[in-house]
Amino acid sequence: MKISSGYWTGVVMVVTAAACYGIMSPVLKLAYEHAYTFQQITVHQAGIGAALLWILVLLRPNSWNKLEFGLRHWAALAFTGIFGLSMTTVLYNQTLERLDASFSIVLLFQFMWITILLESLRNRKWPTKWQWAAIVMAMAGTVLAAGLLQNNLRDMDWAGVGYGLASAFSYSLFLFLAGRVAPGYDPVFKSALMMSFGFIVILIMYGSAAFQGGAGLQWELMGWGFALGLLGQVMPTVFFNAGIPRVGSGLASMLGATELPFAVISAWLILGEPITLTGTGGILLILGGIVVAEYGARLRRQAA
Repeated sequence: MKISSGYWTGVVMVVTAAACYGIMSPVLKLAYEHAYTFQQITVHQAGIGAALLWILVLLRPNSWNKLEFGLRHWAALAFTGIFGLSMTTVLYNQTLERLDASFSIVLLFQFMWITILLESLRNRKWPTKWQWAAIVMAMAGTVLAAGLLQNNLRDMDWAGVGYGLASAFSYSLFLFLAGRVAPGYDPVFKSALMMSFGFIVILIMYGSAAFQGGAGLQWELMGWGFALGLLGQVMPTVFFNAGIPRVGSGLASMLGATELPFAVISAWLILGEPITLTGTGGILLILGGIVVAEYGARLRRQAA
C-alpha cells in the first residue's frame, strides 16, 4: 500500500505538536527561575495564548461564518474552557513551581488512565483487559519515573504531587469533553472560545497580582507569555487539528505521547535535570501503556 506524502506531513505535524507541549514545561520552569511568580506567568500565558488564537480565527473567516449561538453550546464551551483548559494551566503551573519539569510531566501523563476510567463510567462498563494492562503499566511507570523506590517519601513535596494529579484530572476532563461539545464548530474557533472563557476566570483569580511592577517588567512578562502561549496553546492546536485528520486518531494518540520524552529531554538540555536509568524505564512503561490501550481499542473496532 502506497502511503501519500500527506500522511507523512501529518505525522510530522502531530509529533511537532507533541514536541511543543513537551518543550513548554522546561521553558515555564525557566521563567520561574527568573523570579517571576506563578500569578504573573499564568495570566500572561493564558491571555496571550487566547489573543494569538483569536488572531488565527480572524485570519480564517470561514471558521466563524456558520455558528450556532445557542446558550447550550456556549455554556458547554465555557465549562470545558474553565474546568478543562484553564484549570489544567493553573494546576500544572503550580506543579512546576514545586517539582522538577520531568516529574511534573509524568504526573500530568496520568491523564491516560484517568481518561480510560471516565470513558468507562460514561459507558457504564468495566475497562477491558487491555485497558487494565495499560493502567497497571502507567502506574508502575510512574513509580519508576518519579524515583519513588529510591527517594525518601518524607522529602517529597506532596502539595506539588497533588497539583500534578489534579492537573491530570482536569486535562482528562478537557479531552473527555472537547470532542463532544459544539461538534459543528471550527476547532480553532472552538479553542479560542474555550481559552477566552478560561482566561477570564484566571484574570479574576490572579489579575491583581499579575500586573505589579514597572513597564519594563510587563514587557518581559509579555515575552514569556508569548513563548508559553505559542508553545502551549497555539502551535499544538494548529498542528494537531491539521495533522490528526491525515493520520487518524489512533496513531495520533501514540504519536502525541512523544510529548513525554520530549519534555524529559528538554528538561535535561535546558535545566540540566538528570535522566536516570529507572526514570527512562518508567517513561517507556507509560508509553507502552498508551500503545497497549490503543491496540485494545483497535481490536474492539475491528470486532465491531
